[in-house]
Amino acid sequence: MTTPSTGNSVDAREVRGREQTNRTASATRTARAARAPSQPPSRPLRLRLSLRSARKGTLTACLAVLLALVVSVPGRIPNSPGHLGSLVETVLPWTVLAIPALIVPALVRRSPLAALSLVLPVTVWGTLFGSTLADKSSPGGDLTIASHNVNQENPDPEGTVGQLLASKADVLALEELTPRTASAYERALASAYPYHYFKETVGLWSIYPLSDVQALPIVPWTRAMRATVETPEGSLAAYVVHLPSVRVNSAGFTTRARNEALGRLTAELHRESAQNVVVLGDFNGSADDRAMRPLTRHFASVQTTAGDGFGFTWPSRFPVVRIDQIFVKGAKATSAWTLPATASDHLPVAARLDLLPRTPLGSRHP
Repeated sequence: MTTPSTGNSVDAREVRGREQTNRTASATRTARAARAPSQPPSRPLRLRLSLRSARKGTLTACLAVLLALVVSVPGRIPNSPGHLGSLVETVLPWTVLAIPALIVPALVRRSPLAALSLVLPVTVWGTLFGSTLADKSSPGGDLTIASHNVNQENPDPEGTVGQLLASKADVLALEELTPRTASAYERALASAYPYHYFKETVGLWSIYPLSDVQALPIVPWTRAMRATVETPEGSLAAYVVHLPSVRVNSAGFTTRARNEALGRLTAELHRESAQNVVVLGDFNGSADDRAMRPLTRHFASVQTTAGDGFGFTWPSRFPVVRIDQIFVKGAKATSAWTLPATASDHLPVAARLDLLPRTPLGSRHP
């Protein structure tokens, strides 16, 4: 009987063992390769990634710079078409709302460029309007003046008068009177204001005597008047004004009628020789509007010089713009404020004035 040889079996087992070892080693190398960090990208790929990061937030940064330019130099905005420049200047304080709108995409994009660029409009807006938010009033003043567009559709003239009397104004100007309501205001104010004059849509009531009273022809019907108020501290030339309305429609910011009336008013003011002058009423425009410059270059806005905040007056439920103004020349405003809402769609405005010492008034038309 012959014993079987085992040499071939041993060789087969060794082969299978080496193959298993090789497979295990290969699997280990594969696992290590999977766990190992990936190789750095090639140089062109790194360059593309850097450019992509640099471009991130570029649009937001450009918009931030544009916003800063609009706020700092609104006069550079062309007024055509549609009086666009005047419209932007009218709502200029509200450009602050664009800043949060730009912060959101800067945060979403996580862009240092966009975040850094927002410093520019914030700084410009704060520089131009930050002082407006401060209280610039001071004690003193010779008399209090107030103005109110009472609204021709006012359903409660008596209630409106009660609000105005609470202001204790020495001189009170009313705009947008009608034949129906003018007599009601006349009766309600008679006991507090013994001196008054009104014609058509504007009127002036005073605790002091009035002289040299006349209507001014700035439009075909009466929307402006002038009177001299004889106070114990000196004479005051008071102009009551209601400029024509403006609209925003498909034609743009329609200001032609207002601007033409303003031109006629400023021509009257250029002939004024009184030392103390106040021009008050509804101007249907902001003091920042370039159309107001023929007036504002010679007269100071009491809200700018002695107010607290922007003093928005229209619409009364949520005021967004100050179109009811008090401008002074010679006289100095010591304080300025808005009065509580009445049944009108405008808020009343008031100011306390210091008058220059009494001197002869002289002629208005030298």
